[in-house]
Parts: sequence; structure tokens; C-alpha cells
Amino acid sequence: MTIRNLKPSINQTRHPGLLPDFGNLGIMLRVLVMVTVMTVMAAALKSADWTGLWTEFLQLSVLVQPVLLVSLLVFAVCRRLLARLSYAGAIMVVLGTVILLTTLIFKMTADLMDMSPTVLPRFWLFAAGATLILLGYFNLRNRALSPAISEARLQALQARIRPHFLFNSLNAVLSLMRSDPKRAELALEDLADLFRVLMGDNRDLVPVDTELKLCRQYLAIEALRLGDRLQVEWHLENAPKVALIPPLVLQPLIENAVYHGIEPGAEPGVISINVFHVRKELHMVIKNPYRKDGAHHGGNKMAVGNIRERLALHFDAEASMQMRVYENRYEVHIIVPYVKEDE
Repeated sequence: MTIRNLKPSINQTRHPGLLPDFGNLGIMLRVLVMVTVMTVMAAALKSADWTGLWTEFLQLSVLVQPVLLVSLLVFAVCRRLLARLSYAGAIMVVLGTVILLTTLIFKMTADLMDMSPTVLPRFWLFAAGATLILLGYFNLRNRALSPAISEARLQALQARIRPHFLFNSLNAVLSLMRSDPKRAELALEDLADLFRVLMGDNRDLVPVDTELKLCRQYLAIEALRLGDRLQVEWHLENAPKVALIPPLVLQPLIENAVYHGIEPGAEPGVISINVFHVRKELHMVIKNPYRKDGAHHGGNKMAVGNIRERLALHFDAEASMQMRVYENRYEVHIIVPYVKEDE
């Protein structure tokens, strides 16, 4: 998950600055590993042999590790306040906080480690350098996971809109114009809503209830042409409507379920959609029929890759997507942190 400091306009191509979500477990682990590596490198520059390396590493760690842990705790608690600042302002606050904590913890440990006050500027330099390197890394990482808007739109269309879906949907609506004009009108409204979301700037988290509404609209459109062959089971008794997820996570997977599980067969098939939360995790499970001799197994895997990238962008290591094949069922299981609007 990322903290967004600037909301871009729809025609903007410059990527906004992004701070990492310091409360995210994956972010914390990355920071711990990277700072430890930088500490080893700093110790190696000051030592002449392996024994000296170990001694220098321990001396640095006595100060670096407490500063690191306290900084992560402070930034995790204050991450919402940081999000209200400009990106440059947030960087200055983070940098100033790290320097201040370095000074305070140095004063507390200097006598214990018999360190002279003259070495404090070296720790300031290390702390500032490590902080800027980490912030730069996370910014570049988010840029890599968030392509320019024009490219993202192209990928979204390729990944989420099958050309035959629009053609078949319009044909289905045309067939209803005379026999059931009211239903045709509702279908066109659903189709317009669906494409409005697909073409929108979908980079912020949305309530899971909004995504489920979109899925219902998509399935209602598909039901026009598939009829009784498309059967849907909704298991939403324990679905938290206020939970936030990346947009267009479920709809492309349900589209895949229709394409791979329902279209190839002449008999009815059931798509099961189950959304629930367990403690601090939100689970989303989609099941559909699986045919070993189906002609659609090649499919378009771009949608799955797109979803994986956006889960990583928003939730880092705290999100996962698993796909399992059973004898006659295919299952996709997504797990993300249970995040609400006021968190």
C-alpha cells in the first residue's frame, strides 16, 4: 500500500511522488534488510579484515538498529499525517525525524559504547544517506509498478476488455430492443457504467461493495447471451462493505471465469463468489467450472499479471493471489489486508 501525496489530473504523465506505507509489513521488512546491508557496507569501508568488519558492524548496529526501529514505529503511527503533506514536505519531516532520533539515541548510547561526540556527524551522514536512498528506492519502485497513464489505459483495455465481449453485448441488447425494451435499457446502462469504470483513472482504493456492484452489472450483461448456462452463487454474508481494495480486481477474474468456465460448455455452470474477512485479512474467492479439454485454456493472462502488480503496489508482501485447479473446478483466492477508509 502507498500513501499518495498528489492526485494527478487525467492528462498528466508525470508520476506523483509516493511515500511508502510505513505500517505495511512488507515495507518494514524491505527497510530492515536494506538498512542492514548498508550497515555492513559502511562497516566494510572502515575495517581491514573480517574481525574488524564484525567489530565495526556491532558498533554501528548499537546505534543504527534502535534508530531504525523507533523511526519505523513513529512513521507507522504518523503515516496519515504524513499523507497530508506535500511529497517534498513529507521527505523533510522524515529526514528531520531520523536525524533527531539519531542524535537522541547517540546521546543515550555514547557512554555505553565509549564513542566520542566528534563521530556524531558521521552517524548523521549515514542516517541521512540511508533515508534518502530508501525513499528513492520506494519512489522508483512505485513508478515501475505504475506506468504512465496512456500505457496503463492501453494495458487495461487489453487485459480487461475482450473484443468479442462488446460485440456480443451489443448484439444481445439489440435482440431485446423490441421484445423487452426495459431490460435492453437496463443492459445499456450497465454496459455504460462498466466501460466508465474500465476507462477511468483507477489508481485509488475503492470499497469492496463498489467492486461487487460492478461485478453484478458485468454478469447481468453476460446473462443476456448465456441465459441459464450462467449461474452465480453469491456468498457475501460476511463481506465487509467498507473494506478497501484496488479497483478492477474481481471483475477481470469473473470475466475469466465466464470465458474459461461457462462459454466452452453447453450445460449450465456455476460461478461462486465468496468475500469475507478473518481478523485483519480480507479474503476474496472465485470458483468456476474447469474443463480439461476446454478450448479456452490459453486465454489472456495479462489481466492476472495486471492484478498482481496492483496488489503489490498497494499492499506489497501483505497481499497474495493463489490459483488452484481441482478435478472439475478452478479457484482464485486473493488475500489483502483489511483496510477501511478511516485507517
